Amino acid sequence: MRLLHDLAKTHASFDDPNLVSRAGLVPVMALAQRCGLGDLAGEHVTITSPAGVNPALKIPCLVAGMAAGADSIDDMDVLRHGAMTEMFGGIRAPSALGSFLRSFTWGNVRQVNAVARQLLARLASAAPLLPGGEVVAFTGMDSMKKRACGHAKQGAGFGHTKIQGKSLTIRGLNALAAVVSTPLAAPVIAATRLRGGKANSARGAASLAAEAISAARQAGCTGQLVFRIDSAYYSAAVLGAIRRGGARFSVTVRMDPKIRAAIAAIPGHAWTPITYPRAVWDEDQQRLISDAEVAEVPYTAFASKKGKAITARLIVRRVKDLNRR
Repeated sequence: MRLLHDLAKTHASFDDPNLVSRAGLVPVMALAQRCGLGDLAGEHVTITSPAGVNPALKIPCLVAGMAAGADSIDDMDVLRHGAMTEMFGGIRAPSALGSFLRSFTWGNVRQVNAVARQLLARLASAAPLLPGGEVVAFTGMDSMKKRACGHAKQGAGFGHTKIQGKSLTIRGLNALAAVVSTPLAAPVIAATRLRGGKANSARGAASLAAEAISAARQAGCTGQLVFRIDSAYYSAAVLGAIRRGGARFSVTVRMDPKIRAAIAAIPGHAWTPITYPRAVWDEDQQRLISDAEVAEVPYTAFASKKGKAITARLIVRRVKDLNRR
């Protein structure tokens, strides 16, 4: 048996009125409806533009389209394929959904963020979303660059990113996202923010960290909450927001003179040898390592900033330098 047509010339479409191309949306939207997604949108989202009417219908449409794989306005037409309109009511055309999104202001975006936080809490109560959160949960935050096409894209700008370990400058938007997970559950998104392409990683990170902690608590993570971030978020504002939220933090610290001095003061007997069951990649030395030494020492960061000093454990790992002279 062989294919009679070139794959590039083959196209499949669901044009039979009795076929349902995305039947998996049925349980997804049933859960969203049970948790009150439409009601929350209608209660909290208020858009003055004529195109912003009926958020209680249009926001669930957008959620359904994204769950079905749509990543553009035109792709939202997937909701009208075949017999989809026989299974779901209130479906809006892609053009109406596009006009709805373009009518958003920054305040409307914040309203949708509030809807997302409350929906997450309801999802966690309706399904075992974050089991074990009453004991310990983990929150993480990071940014990523998303390419944007077209010179008229609002907020698009050139910014630095890494692709396959190489530092590049690309044009696009900068997304900041926070997730929450437990030892028994995969990460779920707790808070998001879309920023201009020129934004640095830490822009708005303090307020987003506070929102993520609040969302995690509302979702049932009442136990110990550990916030894990990299050195891009090592600042008094971010760490202060995490501590005010009642969470602990684990952050990578940049090597500055004060950090070097604190490490140099660690006595030799304080170092504990460790052995990795499997070799791990060391970014600093660009090689695989199988053993190292660790130590910890109290350290006060941001001591020069009045009222913002933070004392915590400085945990240090060191490996043998093969090229030491």
